[in-house]
Amino acid sequence: MTRSVRIIGAPMDHGANRRGVDMGPSAIRYAGLADALERAGVEPTDEGDLWVPRAEERDPDADRTDAKFILEVEDVCIRLADRVAETLEEGATPLVLGGDHSVAIGTIGGASRGVDLGVLWFDAHADINTPETSPSGNVHGMPLAAVLGHGPFADLPWAYAPNVRESAIAYVGLRSLDDHERDLLRERDLTAFTMSDIDQRGITAVVEDALEVVTDGTDGVHVSLDLDWLDPKEAPGVGTPVRGGVTYREAHSALETVSAYDDSSNVLRSMDVVEVNPIVDQHNETATLASELTASAFGDRIL
Repeated sequence: MTRSVRIIGAPMDHGANRRGVDMGPSAIRYAGLADALERAGVEPTDEGDLWVPRAEERDPDADRTDAKFILEVEDVCIRLADRVAETLEEGATPLVLGGDHSVAIGTIGGASRGVDLGVLWFDAHADINTPETSPSGNVHGMPLAAVLGHGPFADLPWAYAPNVRESAIAYVGLRSLDDHERDLLRERDLTAFTMSDIDQRGITAVVEDALEVVTDGTDGVHVSLDLDWLDPKEAPGVGTPVRGGVTYREAHSALETVSAYDDSSNVLRSMDVVEVNPIVDQHNETATLASELTASAFGDRIL
């Protein structure tokens, strides 16, 4: 049976520190996402974009917390979670196009309803700050803290996803951590593979180990792909670039490894692709790469 994939745009940049990622969904579509998914052997349906309020019309500190635009993030993530859950109930796989990484709160919230969900996080950053520990107050640095219920997120049912366990989360490719995040990853039951692990062991071995973690005792896996995971030479159009990321071929190999694992065990429950910023991109190459990598996750191969 051919897999049905529903594309859901979440053009939000309220969680970011740089404008422009709200145009990411359009850029990825323009780069040929639907055609790439069809070549991968799935049936894509584009559900369009969620409505997102304009940042210029809102006050980032209106709620008087240390998390900027938290009211807007809440509104979008509640609606996104409902859309993701409805997609799964109807037998399709949700593919969410961000926007900044705060949209993952909504994607994971919807994908984890009624099931134990593993989370595979391809990112340069750990994104596990809370409003109290964040140096910037930007929510795109907090989504995993939110779904795990850290700090004040424990009292926010729209953010906290109780069916996601720390032990079922695996990072791949970390290379930029705040001090609090570094301490947390050392102390808690989270699996973190850094760029040093990839350098020493190779991308395929690392991703295979990460998949073993996120599938242990879970009913499915959410894959979150932040394009700043790649080196800026490969993906210049991102919200928060960090030198020293994975290469073009390493990235494809990683997502192909996910797809091969999914072929054998049908674990891929949902996916989001985030932080593509066309304003700072070059000839839409980051959006094109996002489209290609997504297709690799869903089965596209050289042969």
